[in-house]
Amino acid sequence: MLKFSVLGALHVRTVSGPAEISGDLQRTLVQTLLISEGQPVSGESLVEEMWGEAVPDNQANALQAHVSRLRRKLRALEPDRPASRVTIHPSGYRLTVAEGELDAAEFVGAVRRAEAALPDDAGNTARLLREVLALWRGPVFGGLTGGTLCQLAAARYEEYRMRAMELRFDAELRLGRHAAVLAELAEAHTNHPLRERFCEQLMIALYGAGRQADALDVFRRMRRLLDAELGIQPSPALRRVENAILRHDPALAGDAHATLLQLA
Repeated sequence: MLKFSVLGALHVRTVSGPAEISGDLQRTLVQTLLISEGQPVSGESLVEEMWGEAVPDNQANALQAHVSRLRRKLRALEPDRPASRVTIHPSGYRLTVAEGELDAAEFVGAVRRAEAALPDDAGNTARLLREVLALWRGPVFGGLTGGTLCQLAAARYEEYRMRAMELRFDAELRLGRHAAVLAELAEAHTNHPLRERFCEQLMIALYGAGRQADALDVFRRMRRLLDAELGIQPSPALRRVENAILRHDPALAGDAHATLLQLA
């Protein structure tokens, strides 16, 4: 069994330890096949991902040489595997990846489960999301994003990461852990200043930690930033959080049944 990781630089692990995929072209080939999650990828798409505009003269032979090299590499890593992981189909090339072998698929599945979880299950949701967010070791593919397919996949996984962070903060706030998540929320808001959900959550956490003035100051700075950068006003959800803080809304208590998250 192999474990493939793309939430960071491409990493392949065997039962005996890590294995190296050497060369940018080989890594891009593996990444492109992995993000298809078991679906065939056309030869044309692979060529575009690997070489971009610098296509070799005999692109079909060049691609086949790299595919053959990859097949030999994977066969050496799994000598007891009865069939090659890389197969050729009428619609292209396919890399067989079983459930639990790709960190990105595991991560996305966990986020979807968290989205479907009940509010009363905040403890389990927070724990699940802390565990899967720990799968991230850096930028998707380590920043080696290849062509359009890999770039779109990197953006998709990054958006799932943002969603996982939002859901995890929601769960932590439902549990009343306002002070515990303040530092992480401040960092998330600083790194993604135009993402209003982080701003809402930071305001809630600050208020819950007894820092009403700081919570309102975060709103004022966000309002100025939105006006300066985008020429827009804060969303209704963000304004509702501000109003709730100004009114000392009982929902600010932060318990699992009456939470300000319902207002946001």
